[in-house]
Amino acid sequence: MIKKMSTAQPLKKIVSCVILDLDGTLLNTDGIVSDVLSVYLGKYGMQWDGREIQKIVGKTPLEAASAVVEAYGLSCTTSELLSEITPMFSNQWCNIKALPGANRLIKHLSGHRVPMALASNSPRENIETKISYHQGWKESFSVIIGGDEVRLGKPSPEIFLEVAKRLNVDPSSCLVIEDSLLGVTAGRAAGMEVVAVPSIPKQPHLYTLADEVINSLLDLRPEKWGLPPFQDWIKDTLPLEPWHIGGPVVKGFGRGSKVLGIPTANLSTEGYGSLLSEHPSGVYFGWAGLSKRGVFKMVMSVGWNPYFNNTEKTIEPWLLHDFDEDFYGEELRLIIVGYIRPEANFSSLQSLIEKIHHDRKVAEEALDLPLFSKYKDDPYIKSST
Repeated sequence: MIKKMSTAQPLKKIVSCVILDLDGTLLNTDGIVSDVLSVYLGKYGMQWDGREIQKIVGKTPLEAASAVVEAYGLSCTTSELLSEITPMFSNQWCNIKALPGANRLIKHLSGHRVPMALASNSPRENIETKISYHQGWKESFSVIIGGDEVRLGKPSPEIFLEVAKRLNVDPSSCLVIEDSLLGVTAGRAAGMEVVAVPSIPKQPHLYTLADEVINSLLDLRPEKWGLPPFQDWIKDTLPLEPWHIGGPVVKGFGRGSKVLGIPTANLSTEGYGSLLSEHPSGVYFGWAGLSKRGVFKMVMSVGWNPYFNNTEKTIEPWLLHDFDEDFYGEELRLIIVGYIRPEANFSSLQSLIEKIHHDRKVAEEALDLPLFSKYKDDPYIKSST
């Protein structure tokens, strides 16, 4: 029998219900927003700057449209912009994917009969349409409230206080899970406990109002709030629905072997922007197939490597084998089967190196388990060899 991970978590506060935001918290809407605004702004000969998303995250559609008009100096009015892009968004709702950990969290809380509510600045009709594409979501929520059903949207606490009223619970017994600063501010103003899951990368320091900041829903520990713990961690790893990525090995930053003493086989992220946006930064593990050498265990980081402060999100796999030579240009295919931890910063290079070697140990032991070892024969990585 495989022993589950049972690391004790310090209790923060006991809560009785969970209130979730939708866009950016449960659903990966950022990619859709970028696609739609890129097309629209292209008509004006302008290019959507992904960094501008910070100005619209968590806002009502009207507020977000107003911010876009102002940021780009558009000649149209806010109403004209909304009337043109609203159908464009509506056509994309069916393509929005659940963020990693969203289905797991909803199923877990629902299975344990923990009351859940959905509170979003989006109009109620849009909320209903979006969640209709995700099986089991609508019936899991005791209360659903849209931004058009309250006088003031977030950062006003009104929407959260209305949820508490409808659930017939005290606001202080509610846990809010939010991705935006507006949502975090609203939750705190409502007197609720707040966990922030920032949808904008590299900015956790801005979420000082939150009671806890986590990297993704994969890192949520419900037991910290007196809720039933997840039981799916196995030997310090979280099994995932497998995903694939591949391409020729490219030269990286030159620090793997030289600085860390850890030879990583870097993959180009070109063409994988949408895939990378679907998966939170962190440390993962799985199997790697090299076209001329075979299949090997691997552990990899996805993200910005805070210690080195990367400007771009990268994929840096470490193939757990001693190679006699470099293999730049060879086709490398990966199947990612599990998650170890969120990406973190370190006070020293030595502590970073020690953690990476610990990640290797965790990955090597996990990949010997039948649950993970079976993927060594996955057709995707086998076809590369």
